[in-house]
Amino acid sequence: MTVEDRVLRIEKRQTGKELAEALNARDPSQALALCVNGIVKDLDTMLEVGDEVTLLDFHMPEGKEVFWHSSAHILAQAILRLYPEAKPTIGPPIESGFYYDFANLHISEDDFPAIEKEIKNIIKENFKPERRVFTSVEEAKEAFKDNPYKLELIDSFDGGEITGYQQGEFFDLCRGPHLPALGKVKAMKLLKTSGAYWRGDSDREMLTRIYGISFPDKAELKNHLTMLEEAKKRDHRVLGQKLDLFSFKEEAPGMPFIHPKGMHIWNALIKYWREIHTQRNYVEILTPQLMSQKLWETSGHWEHYHENMFLSEIEERKFAIKPMNCPGCMLFYNSKKHSYRELPLRVAELGHVHRYEPSGAINGLFRVRSFHQDDAHIFLGLDHIKEEIVGVLELVDELYRTFSLEYHLELSTRPEKSIGSDEQWDAATSGLKDALDAWGHPYTINEGDGAFYGPKIDLHIRDAIGRSWQCGTIQLDFSLPEKFQLEYTDSSGEAKQPVIIHRAIFGSLERFFGILIEHYAGKFPLWLSPRQVRLLTVADRHADFAHSVAKKYAAHGIHVEVDDSQESVGKKVRSAQLDQVNYMLTVGDQELESNSVSVRTRDNVVHGATDPDTLLEKLLEEIRNR
Repeated sequence: MTVEDRVLRIEKRQTGKELAEALNARDPSQALALCVNGIVKDLDTMLEVGDEVTLLDFHMPEGKEVFWHSSAHILAQAILRLYPEAKPTIGPPIESGFYYDFANLHISEDDFPAIEKEIKNIIKENFKPERRVFTSVEEAKEAFKDNPYKLELIDSFDGGEITGYQQGEFFDLCRGPHLPALGKVKAMKLLKTSGAYWRGDSDREMLTRIYGISFPDKAELKNHLTMLEEAKKRDHRVLGQKLDLFSFKEEAPGMPFIHPKGMHIWNALIKYWREIHTQRNYVEILTPQLMSQKLWETSGHWEHYHENMFLSEIEERKFAIKPMNCPGCMLFYNSKKHSYRELPLRVAELGHVHRYEPSGAINGLFRVRSFHQDDAHIFLGLDHIKEEIVGVLELVDELYRTFSLEYHLELSTRPEKSIGSDEQWDAATSGLKDALDAWGHPYTINEGDGAFYGPKIDLHIRDAIGRSWQCGTIQLDFSLPEKFQLEYTDSSGEAKQPVIIHRAIFGSLERFFGILIEHYAGKFPLWLSPRQVRLLTVADRHADFAHSVAKKYAAHGIHVEVDDSQESVGKKVRSAQLDQVNYMLTVGDQELESNSVSVRTRDNVVHGATDPDTLLEKLLEEIRNR
């Protein structure tokens, strides 16, 4: 058993708690629960000879889940102390914190201080959650006879143990695990409240949902709240409207309209994407958006993804708008015969796809129903897997570094719902792992979260304020080549089946656009900026010179505007700063006489008089170097 590469010899059977004490893992962030042979359990679990044990801390995803799940129970206990008539329903951990839904509860955020005060009281009481196993369904129902929501949950269970957890006077239906003591929670904050339908069904009753966050250290909470405040300032939905980049309309729910200023950024992203793919010998295709049901049955999407597809019927044939680009690329590959000399064949597509997302899940550009994927499918033989995956990782590294985005890699393995043989999955998973090991960068393993047709490497980027976003993915697929009967002729003239690497780096171009808006807080670097230069005139007599400079700049591809309005120069500067213009060039009598412009940058630094042609060369160099 190891903790921080330390080995401990156990002389007798122990609980996880005794193990934690022997390893001196007493910090509030340490020893939150156990992972025993791959299963997360309470710390008081008895360990057996041969068990593989990991002590979970707050910096592990499983540790956070336990911490935030217990925090949700603390919230529920506080609510019942203050509002005894409330009915707790469910309270899961989520990506960043937790929530708990209550029936028969009507509160606002004005009530949060009183609830948080009671939360502090509960934490001080330092209850130690105790697990209880019910001997029968009837016993469980008796324990929750006054809560119809818990009874409904019990009826929905598919056998197995039914358990509950007791902390003080509070008892909840729960499979756990939980913290060994509530005192490990050193800081908790309620964030917001909203309505939520019971079990996500709009035909069911509306509940009151309370969101919260908690940490084992007060400083971590303070940092998190500071990040949330900064995130509000960077909200891409607000900045998108303010900077006139995109919008949404009721006539096309969940499908963004990209405005002219947004298209400047969009086209710059695509230009860069095409440039780096051309350098790496990708070819580009475009496939239809509407294809027949038969195609999606062949690919397996009809069975596994049917409920997320937009459907149509034409001339008594069923069609679907593509939710993914892959099947169309398979048809492209099969449009001619292939030789081993062509492989690896790298085929890229900026495909427009549509997926049905529930209206409640739609979130600005981050979750939409209509989006563009920067897909590529690499057709190759088994002997090329390692080097091609490494090549994709090198491309990932170059692209993300261009935007100053840190990233980490996660290998996701076979899910319960999947297609393909065990042998195919083992070969695919080994292929990805070997490439990651050869690449030499750290990565984590996410068991059971692969695509239904193959394992994948998920690409998580970290933005300027430390938030993590899952964007791109790299997937190895033995299944689609078999389904579409793809072939190539090897060096001996025999027909062989290629392997496919699916990969996207932006992921959804719309989502990546939204992330960049927040990453840069609307202050785009010059090569991406839709407002690169604005000339500001002091008086009407300076307008002709300003327009002549603007015309020359525009001829070189610079996005340039002239503000020759009657406002003062101070107001023009302020307006340009609010519009996040990169360079403001003021033209007055002195500039007119010396054939120059006075340069001010977006950070409000005045650089003084400069020759317009010299400045143009500097701007073009800045754009070329991104």
